[in-house]
Amino acid sequence: MNRKIIGKILGFLLVMESFLFMPPAFISWMDGERVALTAFFTAAAVAAVVGGWLSHICKEAERSYYAREGFLIVSLGWIVLSAVGALPFWLSKEIPHYVDALFEVISGFTTTGASILTNVEGLSRGMLFWRSFTHWLGGMGILVFLLAVVPMGKGGYSFNLLRAESPGPSVTKLVPKTRESATILYRLYILLTVLCVGFLLLGGMPLFDSLCTAMGTAGTGGFGIKNDSMAGYSPYLQNVCTVFMALFGVNFSLYYLLLLGRVREALFNEELRLYVGIILASVAAITFNILPLYGGQIRGALHDAAFTVSSIITTTGFATADFNLWPQLSRTILVVLMVVGACAGSTGGGIKCARVILLTKSLKAHIRQSLHPRSVNLIQVEGRTVEEETIQGVNTYMSAYCAIAVVSVLILALDNCSIETNLTAMLACLNNIGPGLDLVGPTSNYFHFSDLSKIVLMLDMLLGRLEIFPLLVMLSPRTWKKA
Repeated sequence: MNRKIIGKILGFLLVMESFLFMPPAFISWMDGERVALTAFFTAAAVAAVVGGWLSHICKEAERSYYAREGFLIVSLGWIVLSAVGALPFWLSKEIPHYVDALFEVISGFTTTGASILTNVEGLSRGMLFWRSFTHWLGGMGILVFLLAVVPMGKGGYSFNLLRAESPGPSVTKLVPKTRESATILYRLYILLTVLCVGFLLLGGMPLFDSLCTAMGTAGTGGFGIKNDSMAGYSPYLQNVCTVFMALFGVNFSLYYLLLLGRVREALFNEELRLYVGIILASVAAITFNILPLYGGQIRGALHDAAFTVSSIITTTGFATADFNLWPQLSRTILVVLMVVGACAGSTGGGIKCARVILLTKSLKAHIRQSLHPRSVNLIQVEGRTVEEETIQGVNTYMSAYCAIAVVSVLILALDNCSIETNLTAMLACLNNIGPGLDLVGPTSNYFHFSDLSKIVLMLDMLLGRLEIFPLLVMLSPRTWKKA
């Protein structure tokens, strides 16, 4: 195993993080928030010193590395960045308990949006910006960001980083070179973010609010800067978020196809059709189910239904209404959306629509095989045959997903909360959503959980964002044995 390349890239990541502390530090300086400013500079110094030291002692690292190193770099990278990223919250005492600070920043980087804060508006503006900024950084992927600005390996080795961090059952490069693919992804990401900011500004939202909201929308994270999330903003601003949450839940490779003029190929994509179909069906069902709560006014019911569906299926977690009070059918639909999630290759979480398609087709093929044992049943998506390795990977992923879900719920049960609270809290964290039901509903938070439960939920967030396997590989003793 190439241990030095792991240390070298971790060093690069920490040095990069030291610079990423500067924008929120600048806001703290502008606002005269001396304690917050000191906390950011201290955290930046820690990141720079440790990162510089790692880069120095590993400077002679061989630049070739494989899947094992890729998984370890991604897993350790997210953990190390989160551990240092929690320092400003903790050092400033705005979140005095380090476990809570770590929970908040992991929730940010993984774009979960689950919070332990009981009074969001009590945070300084610098901390609020850093909180939302973690969403934007984690949305496309921290390693993808690094790949976009720094060459991380010779030949095609850096693809192992992209593959380890990118969501979905399979990963493909937009162009032959990994760095160029990462650059294209981030250009598209920045463009959509800027457009979101622009539309929010047109609706009269202040610049600071627009930036934080757009970063939460782009990363499909859902950290609001108000105690009522998005409920206090105008219908226009809520509609902007509804549209952009849905847009960021689309596979970014489809946007690239649109830029290339391959419109039909992009718009008639099988996963996109399923994604849009689920949204439309869910909005229609919930609208009519909650209509009595809105006095029969379909416009208000449709507005909140569309916003909530877009927020949940993209795993953003913004809220305009307390869906914890909705009828059982609506809440059940939302739980299903939590699990399904957005498209592969997007900033959204969940098991992804692509896996739903593959699982459905795999089931149909198995049924046909049972009826006609001698028949050959190939699984095809977009006219191309899916490799058996991909199908096996999806099945393995679902097995691991179910096992993690069961173990997590059993540990959470030690806190003696309701099964609805524990189950939806686990689903909300494992699928990177944020709000659940009951005690973790959109008007509540995760503060009441014990430290043990918070640690379990933090692991769930990381497992969900990294698609399970990188973290499992890191935790396996065999990974660390010499080949």
